[in-house]
Amino acid sequence: QVQLVESGGGLVQPGGSLRLSCAASGSIFSIYRMSWYRQAPGKQRELVATITTGGLTNYADSVLGRFTISGFDAKNTVYLQMNSLKPEDTAVYYCNCADSWGDYWGQGTQVTVSS
Repeated sequence: QVQLVESGGGLVQPGGSLRLSCAASGSIFSIYRMSWYRQAPGKQRELVATITTGGLTNYADSVLGRFTISGFDAKNTVYLQMNSLKPEDTAVYYCNCADSWGDYWGQGTQVTVSS
């Protein structure tokens, strides 16, 4: 089992920045992918960014060039640096990881972009 805890959410003005953190604990040795998802009110959860053990990253088109996923060096922490935030980035952001036995989710952290 893997436990994930997100932190770093909050209220920010348009154009501002936030850095989310996700700390993994438990059986982390077999994690091969960590991701950030988000879910806005009334919308489906969507993939924001992914990083693999090999350091490969992938981003949703809507955040490409503005968000950066990093960390995962010791398989216990991953970050999401969010710059040039827009009101449409407002959502609950969830950390996700995958290992040989399945997928795991954090409880989510709220990000609100508003003036």
